Amino acid sequence: MTATVTKDSIIGDILALDGGTAEYFLEMGMHCLGCPSARNETVGEACSVHGQDADALVGKLNAYLANK
Repeated sequence: MTATVTKDSIIGDILALDGGTAEYFLEMGMHCLGCPSARNETVGEACSVHGQDADALVGKLNAYLANK
């Protein structure tokens, strides 16, 4: 069974599931992945702060996880 990421998924949970997902957060300009507050944000919150499309990031993350 593959985990499914949503806009409400917590970034720290996603990173704990698969550290390879970090590249997608870094790609969108989120370089503070070690910060406790960033790790507790949802994907939607982080995308809003960084001016990114949450649906696009969710799609990339789910495609990555599905191909593991």
